[in-house]
Amino acid sequence: MQPGKLNLITDVSGLLVGNAHDEDLRSGVTVLVPHGELVAAVDSRGGGTGSREFDLLRPEATVQSVNAIVLSGGSAFGLDAAGGVMACLRAKGIGYRAGTSIVPIVPTAILFDLNNGGDKDWGDSSPYPALGQTAFDSASVNFDQGNAGAGFGANAGGFKGGLGSASVQVADDGTTVGALVAVNSVGAVTYPVSGAFYAWGSEAGNEFGGVLPVAEDRGNAVRMPKLAGPRENTTIGIVATDAALTKSQCQQFAIMAHQGLTRAIRPANTPFDGDVVFGVSTGIRPLADPVLDLATLGAHAADCLARAVARGIFEADSQGQSVSYREKFGFSCQTN
Repeated sequence: MQPGKLNLITDVSGLLVGNAHDEDLRSGVTVLVPHGELVAAVDSRGGGTGSREFDLLRPEATVQSVNAIVLSGGSAFGLDAAGGVMACLRAKGIGYRAGTSIVPIVPTAILFDLNNGGDKDWGDSSPYPALGQTAFDSASVNFDQGNAGAGFGANAGGFKGGLGSASVQVADDGTTVGALVAVNSVGAVTYPVSGAFYAWGSEAGNEFGGVLPVAEDRGNAVRMPKLAGPRENTTIGIVATDAALTKSQCQQFAIMAHQGLTRAIRPANTPFDGDVVFGVSTGIRPLADPVLDLATLGAHAADCLARAVARGIFEADSQGQSVSYREKFGFSCQTN
């Protein structure tokens, strides 16, 4: 199985991604924008989740599709980013129609980056609605990783965290799975001796450096090198496919994909984290076998999400006191 053309979630037909950040704030916003409507569900774990519109994603909820998904820094303040995205969508006449009213549906998940050294003294006016609008307006098939969007101010597993993405073509008919993640975990992301990523076994080419574990890495030591407090972390992501999935199938897709976090981050889903994975479908290609095909898609989504986690760390640059993986291990530039 090969990555898609861009090795980004936007290799899934019908998706765009926009990023925005504020350097002084050391925080940012990422928005996933579909060309049309998007079927979506969510799998939420850990002890510090921050969210918006999650109840609406339950399979039994009335609204069957969403208009965008937001990943944001800023802890609970970052939930305001959805308002900026909603304003952009409403101006375009996009949203759930209730009589003469249009209500854009924008589920949102946030991570905690308030204590990373940035200037958070924004007074009475939250910067996140404007960041949401900027991210929406910049949506494209190409986008930056590392210090970008929701990953701009993230820190993860003892390194500078970041935004990562990956894709894989899973069938000859072009069916594709993609992942997008902002990594801000309390858990470690690399083996202790070699510095190899825990996700090394899923790496496509040298997309995150090609470092292999060594015998001395063996063991079951639990490491949480970030030494952060409760609710100061969280990894938030999206897995997507162009296969046609229902809301309940999207939820199973997200549940299976969540295993990618536990492969790439050790430990994940802790009381310190509010880990979230959205599962989304653009609905282009019907499933030939609803059970077998869904299981296959979910398995690829887990691998893809693990790769995206490692890419988010690998592509990040040092920021303040937070040292990047590439600086620590002597990589002079990104490897694609």
